[in-house]
Amino acid sequence: MTILVTGAFGLVGSETVRQLAVGGTPVVATDLDIPDNRKKAAKLPAGVTARYADLTDPAAVDALLKQVNPSAVIHLAAIIPPLCFARRGLARKVNVDAVANLLRGAEKLATPPRFVQASSIAVYGARNPHKISDVLTADTPVHPTELYGAHKVDAEALVRKSALDWVILRLGGVLTVDMMGLMNTDNIYFEGLLPIDNRINTVDVRDVARAFISATTADASGQTLLIGGDESHRLRQGDIAPGMAGAMGLVGGLPIGLKGDPNSDTAWMSTDWMDTTHSQEVLDFQRYSWPDMLMETADKAGALRPLLRLAAPLSRRILELRSPYRHYGKPYADPWGRVAAKWGDPSPDSP
Repeated sequence: MTILVTGAFGLVGSETVRQLAVGGTPVVATDLDIPDNRKKAAKLPAGVTARYADLTDPAAVDALLKQVNPSAVIHLAAIIPPLCFARRGLARKVNVDAVANLLRGAEKLATPPRFVQASSIAVYGARNPHKISDVLTADTPVHPTELYGAHKVDAEALVRKSALDWVILRLGGVLTVDMMGLMNTDNIYFEGLLPIDNRINTVDVRDVARAFISATTADASGQTLLIGGDESHRLRQGDIAPGMAGAMGLVGGLPIGLKGDPNSDTAWMSTDWMDTTHSQEVLDFQRYSWPDMLMETADKAGALRPLLRLAAPLSRRILELRSPYRHYGKPYADPWGRVAAKWGDPSPDSP
């Protein structure tokens, strides 16, 4: 009953591997052979084996699958925003072509595995909250308006056409209570350009991992399921970073961004609230509410909270100077224009 996890050293992958190991399931964790992943592999728990492979290489994928012979594949490897916009060619190879390689390789095995594909609510495209009142469901028509969402639509199509037993999970905004470990200049800049009134359904990474693990055995074959937290995770984009920062003690330490243009159907990020009723019934994955995450974040900050409170004014000033909208002079956010200026064209590939 070995499970193969791709993208095993990323945020979701690391937590999925950890939970599988705790549950006593044999795991093979695969990712690129780079120094940072070697360091992470050295800390893998008992029962986990690291195997390095370039998933864009069909021969390497075939060799990996034959060696592991997994009962299930949890496919998490991807190049996500904003990097995918700067490396468009590589992003397609990883986000789409690698899926095809894994599916073909898995179909050749004597006992083909269940294939659990990580997708995203980016498949639905930009959603203007001033013009919609519904929430996303698995039946909501897909309409990707940027590169990553388009890649996920293409990857889903490949999965559905395969001969494998499959499950597709469309993820909302994945968060962790250890957000400090994810802070870098690109992520902070990207967060700052998002419309603060964009609707987003967040979810704790531990619940995401639980959903993927459950999907390897649940009665969910051929289903597309939405993975978000409970209704307390139905947030606005501007609630997230200030909420987490405030929980750590950095109260008022982040500048306030811009709202989205209520008259535009495109100047919004590809996020929204979702109906997770059916997904929860099938996978039973929701454990951590948004208030739970804030309380745990505060507990983890501990003695640093008073110091971070003192540092908040300086933090705010530094981030204001680095804001994507500094000297912008317009009333509404322009997320895709800011993305294009910094990382490159975010639009979907031409047909």
